[in-house]
Amino acid sequence: MEQYNVTGMSCAACQTRVEKAVSAVPGVKSCAVSLLTNSLGVEGTASAEEIVRTVENAGYGASLKNSSSKSNNGKTKNDSDSLKDTETPKMKRRLIASVILLVPLMYVSMGHMLWNWPLPSFLDGNHVAMGLYELLLAALVMVINQKFFISGFKSLFHKSPNMDTLIALGATASFVYSVFALFAMSGKVVSGETEKIMYYMNQFYFESAATILTLITVGKLLESKSKGKTTNALKSLMNLAPENAVLLVDGNEVAVPIENVKVGDMFVVRPGDKIPVDGVVCEGGSAVNESAITGESVPVEKSAGDNVTSATINTSGYMVCRATRVGEDTTLSEIIRMVSDASATKAPIAKIADKVSGVFVPVVILIALITFAAWIFVGETFGYAIARAVSVLVISCPCALGLATPVAIMVGNGIAAKSGILFKTSASLEQAGRTQIVALDKTGTITTGIMKVTDVIPADGISESELIDVAYSLESKSEHPISKAIVAYGNEKNAHAFETTDFEISSGNGLSAKIDGKTIAGGNEAYITKLCHAELDFGGSRFDSASIQKQISNFSSQGKTPVLFEKENRLLGIIAVADTIKEDSSKAISQLKKMGLHVVMLTGDNEITARAIAERAGVDEVVASVKPDGKEEIIRLLMKSGKVAMVGDGINDAPALTSADLGIAIGAGTDIAIDAADVVLMKNSLLDVAAAIRISRATLRNIHENLFWAFFYNVIGIPLAAGCYVAAFGWSLNPMFGAAAMGLSSFCVVSNALRLNFLRPYNSKRDKKVKNPVSGKLIEIPNELRNDTSNTKESNMKISVKGMMCGHCEMHVKKALEAIDGITSATASHEKDEVTIEASKEVDENAIKNAVTEAGYEYAGICE
Repeated sequence: MEQYNVTGMSCAACQTRVEKAVSAVPGVKSCAVSLLTNSLGVEGTASAEEIVRTVENAGYGASLKNSSSKSNNGKTKNDSDSLKDTETPKMKRRLIASVILLVPLMYVSMGHMLWNWPLPSFLDGNHVAMGLYELLLAALVMVINQKFFISGFKSLFHKSPNMDTLIALGATASFVYSVFALFAMSGKVVSGETEKIMYYMNQFYFESAATILTLITVGKLLESKSKGKTTNALKSLMNLAPENAVLLVDGNEVAVPIENVKVGDMFVVRPGDKIPVDGVVCEGGSAVNESAITGESVPVEKSAGDNVTSATINTSGYMVCRATRVGEDTTLSEIIRMVSDASATKAPIAKIADKVSGVFVPVVILIALITFAAWIFVGETFGYAIARAVSVLVISCPCALGLATPVAIMVGNGIAAKSGILFKTSASLEQAGRTQIVALDKTGTITTGIMKVTDVIPADGISESELIDVAYSLESKSEHPISKAIVAYGNEKNAHAFETTDFEISSGNGLSAKIDGKTIAGGNEAYITKLCHAELDFGGSRFDSASIQKQISNFSSQGKTPVLFEKENRLLGIIAVADTIKEDSSKAISQLKKMGLHVVMLTGDNEITARAIAERAGVDEVVASVKPDGKEEIIRLLMKSGKVAMVGDGINDAPALTSADLGIAIGAGTDIAIDAADVVLMKNSLLDVAAAIRISRATLRNIHENLFWAFFYNVIGIPLAAGCYVAAFGWSLNPMFGAAAMGLSSFCVVSNALRLNFLRPYNSKRDKKVKNPVSGKLIEIPNELRNDTSNTKESNMKISVKGMMCGHCEMHVKKALEAIDGITSATASHEKDEVTIEASKEVDENAIKNAVTEAGYEYAGICE
């Protein structure tokens, strides 16, 4: 998304005008204008020059945000300037000057007329002088606040009237009619008609014109100050990165500007210093405070080989690090970009307000004209009709409608960013609060994703050290998580590694190799049994087939994975490993359930193991034995029951994250998962899922309050200003009070949004259940999505293969065929020129033929 600064916008009507104009540009896929940050976000192929030209033709100014030079902390001068509050000081000066002129104007026009306050001698009894005095002061106030007139009439001429148009028309109408009354009164002074003189004196609205502009400026000043506070979170993120880094050059420490740091440079971080760019620790170690990025206040220990992140603080030790990501690629820059992009996008809930804002000003002008005509028609004076029409113009406030959603979104995004929760778009912030079902990937999300050895049970006649030595030797050549767990355990026990040969992997089943010419293997029960052709020697009375089954069942019921090891068809023992549940997973799931959400766990584990973990975690439903590529379809099935948020961290979670109504990636996960997700959690904690939903719900509630106030204010205020309640209640509204109400309406909306800053995202005491909660078992996994073959019948077939001469040829063909997806085993006979194949699913004959041919033998077809 390309972002632009837009100048000259004053209300939601301006925002709508810019959006319509840019959306019509060829090549623009989507665009969103933020009145809050005065920015424009555009997706598509249209050139920057074309976008800028279109905005300027619409009557506003525009510039590309990243057109300025960018420093290595990913922050541009332009970025900072876009958030810098330049309007408030100008408005403050205008307000002071306006008030200085308004006080003497009000003294003469209101004080003398209503309370008979004494006048200066040069005005006392001189009605024409009083009129000229008021005209002069009112005109000066209008000149000081000429911005309203320039913007208002410019927009009117572009056929896109905005809030400034309403103010300009109201003030102009008051001033012009007052000038007419002054000339008319002057004529009556000459003719000596005292009664008419007093009548026209009462028709002066100079003070109304000046007061309207002054009070609107007061409201705008308060609104501007409040709006500035809503972007504090983004400003603080931009100010996190240090300006300098200390590089290690030829053994010497050299301080350089951060923009001079390049990938591969070695830099030094002393205690108390901020880490300038993302890197990896090469020497030394320390505890690093990562609260600026993750929101976690407890320092994290770092040593050689660990990654460090820009803008985090070294609290104790001395470290030498190598830069790995600089400039726009640093974690901090990505966070700033995400928060900024989220603020530049529109939430779906804002569409109603946008539609109303698009026609609001023309409708208000029409209502003002009808009001004027109606009062003239019923016989009221010209001055009274003007006052009512002006009141309608100045009380109407499209700004409140335009600000209702973006201010709440900005504050909500800021709170989330401080907690290490990043919403990529405004739509994702809204969607999180509407979630009904939370689907959690098991490995790395509910659990740590790190397997650990929990039990070691050697067979009779086998010592524990002997079992560990063999397992360590076999598993050390594999990168599988189970293998890593056994190797780590072996390292703890100082296991001896034997030299292995003929190492083979049976994906998803186990490993085999040879030690001193003797075959060893490790894997699940089915693999070991098949490998030994059901001739496994259980090694004495301690183990037999029944006890093995019982032990495996016990391990599975505890959520553990048993690995059997054999040597020359003799069982050596069982090593059980397990993926441990994160400390806060159960608490987080409990909070999600308290919110009325249905929590589902997705896993490729078998049903027994999955249910054991699910019971400890406390989820509502388990979908077990899911194929890695089946999660996406499971999410689609769940979406039939309600709004689904998918939480995952792995590459295989990316399709499911994309398919779900809301994808949430654990920050410790893969880049692919993070790219596919709508929300990124910087900490590896499920508590952040509950916090994200909490923030979203609070933001949505705040938006509803703002929209209600904005609509309620205009629905009640406009009829009051028009005089609709005069006949029934005698209520009417002076234009000055209408202007005050208009100025304060936007301030109220922004102030209400700022209340979100008091939200405590991790406090679950006020959690309420979601509307329309779902319950019960939502899904029955189809067999085609299952990861195991327990419910699938194996099919057998025989093929004829020519050219096999010996046992080695048989093994060669066996290997080639078992490498095909779906073939569980292949038994070859060179004497019969046949191969018996067992398959878990239908296998393409061409795949079998190609495998045999590539192995160097002749495929002769399927045997009858």
